[in-house]
Amino acid sequence: HVFYRIALPVVLVAAVVSWFWTPFAWSFLILGPLFLLGVVDSLQRRQAVRRNFPVIGNLRYLFEAIRPEISQYFIESNTDGKPFSRELRSIVYQRAKQQLQTVPFGTQHDLYQVGAEWVTHSLRARHPENSEHRVRIGGPDVTQPYDAALLNVSAMSFGSLSKNAIRALSAGAKAGGFYHNTGEGGLSPHHIAGGGDLVWQIGTGYFGCRNHDGSFNLERFSERARQEQVKMIEIKLSQGAKPGHGGILPAAKITPEIAEIRDVPMGQDVISPPSHSAFEGPEGLLEFCQTLREHSGGKPVGFKLCLGRRGEFLAVARAMRETGMCPDFITVDGAEGGTGAAPLEFSNSVGWPLTEALLFIHNTLVGFGVRGRLKIIASGKIITGFHMAQRLALGADLFNSARGMMFALGCIQARRCHSNECPVGVATQDPHLVRGLDVEDKIRRVRHFQQGTVHSFLELLGAAGLSRPQEIGPQHILRRISDSEIRSYAEIYRFLEPGELLEGDPPAPWDRLLSKSELRTKVG
Repeated sequence: HVFYRIALPVVLVAAVVSWFWTPFAWSFLILGPLFLLGVVDSLQRRQAVRRNFPVIGNLRYLFEAIRPEISQYFIESNTDGKPFSRELRSIVYQRAKQQLQTVPFGTQHDLYQVGAEWVTHSLRARHPENSEHRVRIGGPDVTQPYDAALLNVSAMSFGSLSKNAIRALSAGAKAGGFYHNTGEGGLSPHHIAGGGDLVWQIGTGYFGCRNHDGSFNLERFSERARQEQVKMIEIKLSQGAKPGHGGILPAAKITPEIAEIRDVPMGQDVISPPSHSAFEGPEGLLEFCQTLREHSGGKPVGFKLCLGRRGEFLAVARAMRETGMCPDFITVDGAEGGTGAAPLEFSNSVGWPLTEALLFIHNTLVGFGVRGRLKIIASGKIITGFHMAQRLALGADLFNSARGMMFALGCIQARRCHSNECPVGVATQDPHLVRGLDVEDKIRRVRHFQQGTVHSFLELLGAAGLSRPQEIGPQHILRRISDSEIRSYAEIYRFLEPGELLEGDPPAPWDRLLSKSELRTKVG
């Protein structure tokens, strides 16, 4: 109605005026396209707003499209942005660029809010040691153990990330002396070209070591796993972004190169199976770890999971105790993790958060007396040195960071990772966008972020009067649990004693979980 009563007469009047006054004809450069847009809007039937309000109705969709940018740049404060606040994004950028990292005028956090946490400092504080802290991974069956850095690049596949991003991450890992997890998309030439230490992740799709029907191919695995750059093997059972669903690579991001590397068809989404076909049950998982260890030339092998049914993990831990077979590491991914595409319900409503999952898995392994045989890697929103201190106090040995490394590459949290339209060339296969990511510059930024974050953790360690990461414990982290009460992790959480679950009267809730038939549930 607005269009026909106002816009159409205006255009008609403009046409008459321009007939007699030639300079006014230039107005049609603006009025002409608007008139045509109004006609299209009036005739289309998909969107009622545009049909009822031609031309101006398009503003609704324009504002909706730029809503995230408006919120991020003009509305959100330094501490309330999601999933990462501006404060956290900024500290990554500053460390990656080696800029000033201090903050003026005090904290912007409310330390009197329930849930606030902090490290207990000591009157015997010290400067951190300059020596490099490494974590040795590898049990008695490993002939090629690996000394890992405290902070490493978490699993992100070529396909989900661009070739330039993968090259920068791998080369940054080489320059900084830490490892780069390949993600389930398999070993690509871009991982190899970077030259960094690699953890080859084997997902349910078995990309890089699969037959044409999608089943696991041991010979292809053995051939690739023995490469010098591959330092460890990780079996992905589930991931924080979409546990129990399987990986997703949208068709828009599949190029002929990716299709060849993964041995998948072009033109359709690649959705990995939700569970493995190469093994079945807890003992089958541990036997598969043994098989991969033998055929990789004695390299460390572990598995990654986002905690789901507690009884199923108890069954795996019991199988470790009874069979004597153990992985060399377990990567615990929190449900708050995720760098790629995931259904909303899975992203928001499936899986355990990292804090509770890490504590349960650590306690279970301690309770069955097998904790000393393997390392725990924590993965999920690890950005600062304090995040590392929190997770160490709950049982982690080392850490993986995905989105932190993406920020170091230049990610601006545009949240278009799944659309192939990442504006900074990190999570896209569009060659015009990929070229914007300068590999040499990002190599330095990845290295600087990792080194700066580890150094910040070591400074916290020194402030607590400690000299080694292994010394930090649950008594060193405090949390406000009410307006008038503060407790340490040691007071809030129950930590088991070694072998406590092997005794006749295990504590709650393990007594109930251990009695359930869930312990015999097949895990795949």
